[in-house]
Amino acid sequence: MTLAAEGASIMLERLEQQRRLTSNQWKLIITGNLADLLDFFDFFLIGYVLAFITKEWQLTYWQGAVILLSSGIGAVPGAFFWGWVADKIGRRKVFILTALNVALATGIMALTPGQNGWIKGWLFLAVFRLLVGIGNAGLYAVDMPLVQEFMPTKKRGWVGALITTLLPAGSMLGGVAGWLLAPIIGWRGMFLLGLVPIVLVLMVRYWVPESPRWLMQKGRHEEARQSLAWALMVDPKEIDLPTTGPEVEKGSWWELFKYPRSVIAGCLVGLTQTGGVGLGLWGATLFVLVLRISPADAAFLMIFVNMAAIVGRFSVTALIEPLGRRGTGTLYCAAAAALMVLAGYLHHVVLGSVSVFFVLVMAQNFFGSAAYSVAGPYMTEIWPTRLRASGMGLAYGVGNSGKIVGPLGLALILGANDLIKPAANLDSLGLAFVYFASWYVLGIIAYWFIGFETKGRSFEEIDAALTGPSPVKARVV
Repeated sequence: MTLAAEGASIMLERLEQQRRLTSNQWKLIITGNLADLLDFFDFFLIGYVLAFITKEWQLTYWQGAVILLSSGIGAVPGAFFWGWVADKIGRRKVFILTALNVALATGIMALTPGQNGWIKGWLFLAVFRLLVGIGNAGLYAVDMPLVQEFMPTKKRGWVGALITTLLPAGSMLGGVAGWLLAPIIGWRGMFLLGLVPIVLVLMVRYWVPESPRWLMQKGRHEEARQSLAWALMVDPKEIDLPTTGPEVEKGSWWELFKYPRSVIAGCLVGLTQTGGVGLGLWGATLFVLVLRISPADAAFLMIFVNMAAIVGRFSVTALIEPLGRRGTGTLYCAAAAALMVLAGYLHHVVLGSVSVFFVLVMAQNFFGSAAYSVAGPYMTEIWPTRLRASGMGLAYGVGNSGKIVGPLGLALILGANDLIKPAANLDSLGLAFVYFASWYVLGIIAYWFIGFETKGRSFEEIDAALTGPSPVKARVV
């Protein structure tokens, strides 16, 4: 065992023996959950605003598409960049910076010029939505490492799953705001609501310290002891400091590629979001086309789809430790893929007055959204501590390309003439949904044939396996 590992083991012994989480650890979990909710509220807010301005501004379909997709484009470099920065300057600082990034970029859009302003309104929105995407991906890439590094090994998996449970609620909150508040405050007022994540800055600033594991990697053991004492709610003097100081470990972003199995497994698991994002973005439109209902009725049905997603994510917290990451991820990806294919080919079937398509989409979202509650923790755990945020950023950044290829793939397969309101050929819907399902299959391959199990293994044990004399052999355990 290296000096760094020995020192970490000494300091973390009491944390690893913990049976019940303290109120401070629960504060951190709540902060992470709220961060994801508000982060994705800002991310999906544009979809509800676009409904107000499309007709008012007479937007062309390609202009609307640029606005919608720009945040997905920004999310790819955003995850790479902020993950790398979090390994350099700390998780806590980047958490604060990315929350400000998302909130301010959204709030500034309240000042969007009209279509005949000093800059075209649609172009202004596209630029700032690009910035929202950069911050959105960065916040998700850093909050998972920050929370997990305060948790004992046997609780790390379900805590990681728990802090992702309210992601779908962000979209639901945007819908509620569009339904109840937009008629009163207007679409510019909707963007001002996007400043709410600044509350996260205050929460983290005043009650969350820096990750103890990151501090240990930097040789700042006294500060790490203070962080652990905060989490465990004990006197810092009760936590032993290592008797010898380890070498300060530094990591370069390019070092990630010394761990090819982690790179490939992490990126493929990240891409499992592609089908879900594509279905989520097109969901209301597909309900209008398939069920022949009004947009308002379709939006109402999407509430139930998102509720199924939230329940599905909560279900992961009960299985991720007993079944492990690979078992749970495989189960949910397989169910999500199968239900996606069935929804595509049975879209025309009605049992009594119930649309099979709606039921299958809701069931698919239960498993498909939940699959990402396994992916998030797993993408964080498969890296050495000194590269954890960078690795999470790489995997999540590559995964975010799904926010582009998912919805575009559906448009191309259905033979759409535009990207927002397609003249779709529903005869091709089955093939399109097979395309969505294929991304979940990549996740199954990643879990079982490329990745390795992290259940029950401390970060220090994973570090030792990855950086030991025979890392490839150790990783297969």
